[in-house]
Amino acid sequence: MVVGVTDDLKDRISAVDLVRLAAEALGGKGGGGRPDMAQAGGPDGANAAAAIEAVAGGLPAALAPDRQEGAMGGTDHEHDDHHDHPHDHDHDHDHHAHDNRYSDMEARVRALETLLAEKGLIDPAALDVIVETYETRVGPRNGARVVAKAWSDPDFAAWLMRDATAAIASLGYTGRQGEHMRAVFNAPDVHNLVVCTLCSCYPWSVLGLPPVWYKAPAYRSRAVIDPRGVLAEFGVVLPDETRIRVWDSTAELRYLVVPQRPAGTEGLDEAALADLVTRDAMIGTGLARVPELSP
Repeated sequence: MVVGVTDDLKDRISAVDLVRLAAEALGGKGGGGRPDMAQAGGPDGANAAAAIEAVAGGLPAALAPDRQEGAMGGTDHEHDDHHDHPHDHDHDHDHHAHDNRYSDMEARVRALETLLAEKGLIDPAALDVIVETYETRVGPRNGARVVAKAWSDPDFAAWLMRDATAAIASLGYTGRQGEHMRAVFNAPDVHNLVVCTLCSCYPWSVLGLPPVWYKAPAYRSRAVIDPRGVLAEFGVVLPDETRIRVWDSTAELRYLVVPQRPAGTEGLDEAALADLVTRDAMIGTGLARVPELSP
């Protein structure tokens, strides 16, 4: 469960406090993030609808200054996470009635959005812009261009290794969840793997939204305990002598894996090279594609 609060309301509502209400409904404890965005979870995924209702029920208390401190608790937590808006926006926002076009969860999400819009807590148009940005303009294609440039330009590769944040920003890829970056380079004797053991910190600006499996507890724990076994499940079988380094992504620093450049790509330009770079390769759970050779 991810809760976001617009900047103009951060002094009155804390996303951390609201997400903790959701965590209780999901059978979990706590929750963390920043006043404007926080995440929590729990083992009872079937209670997702109740978690949404808990957040909605917490809004009146959060909006009452004389009740806020006692009802909502503290907000001090260091870990941020991401806003994953789980429905499409090709619809009229003046929708109070629901029909069988929507699943129960979709209907509840739409009802919550309508409620928040009516209270002036969100701007539906702004949500549409955010979703459209991360669906069409931000995604793994950006990271692939970074990797392709590093493969073809030694000076850029050195800059990327030295100061990934600046090097990536020079290509126009920056913003929320990508403010502080580090690039880790695969080599014949070392393979890098990225995980967020606490939640799902992920470099949105270059990889877009995180895949579901990246946020799953199984991946978050096993990537540290048994990285070679996890890679094998993704189809990546490495020689025994290859060392695997696991990097824990945090709110303060996120990682981009630069996979090894495939053999036989010396004559390809950056655009063609970018086509060989997959999202999983830039997380470390995959390898770059091998180009198809002409007969």
